[in-house]
Amino acid sequence: MNAPLRGAALARPHPRIQPLGDSALRIVLGDTLDPTVNRRVCDLADRVLVATVAGRLPGVTEVLPAFAVVGVHYRAEQIPAAIGESPFAALSRMLLPLLADPADAPARGPSRLLEIPVCYGGEFGPDLQSSAEACGITPDELVRLHQQPGEEQRVYMVGFAPGNPYIGRLDPVLSLPRRATPRTSMPVGTICIANRQTVVYPITAPGGWNMIGRTPLRLFDARRAEPCLLRPGDRVVFRAIDAQTYAVEARKIDATASGTSA
Repeated sequence: MNAPLRGAALARPHPRIQPLGDSALRIVLGDTLDPTVNRRVCDLADRVLVATVAGRLPGVTEVLPAFAVVGVHYRAEQIPAAIGESPFAALSRMLLPLLADPADAPARGPSRLLEIPVCYGGEFGPDLQSSAEACGITPDELVRLHQQPGEEQRVYMVGFAPGNPYIGRLDPVLSLPRRATPRTSMPVGTICIANRQTVVYPITAPGGWNMIGRTPLRLFDARRAEPCLLRPGDRVVFRAIDAQTYAVEARKIDATASGTSA
């Protein structure tokens, strides 16, 4: 279904609310990877979350911003539907006032800016050379472009694995596809690129992205008050470090996580 908007928002594509199984729906705000659309996604997700916490959306269990859509999970039996009305239709009706809010009035404050140190190439980035060759540039040029993209480095979503960020967009020169043959295991902290995006593996997991480096940071730690290091909407800069610095920073991070001295 389409949700009506007012005022300046009329110039934008109408949000579309679509079912996602029998216990979730998604609100589609666009069809492209775009920072402006993603900012609207994050703002809308915040409004839905605030309304849920305030008790105005009974039955909603989780709100997930991602790229150009907001996912809303719910318990169908707890949605206050009218006679003959489905839980999906009832929840969509309750969400409409949030969609009609001025889209230019963000619910969240300024986005955070975080730095991710990366040791590029070598054993940490075995695909750096082949990725550079596929792009028609040198490995040094690839590293330079990865740190100085043509657009804002923004966390478009966190998913696939706990704390796994999808960060974009990279320079058009780095428009690599994913590998034809995925690896069965990617080490924790691996920095990979594909489709003008960067992902950072927070846990050991299979993956088909191109490995260009590794960070000593822990993107996910269940012992932290906020287990995921990055949130959707955060801005990111990558900083090159050498192997010795990587080892030092990794020891410090491990010591902090375990509560011991480095």
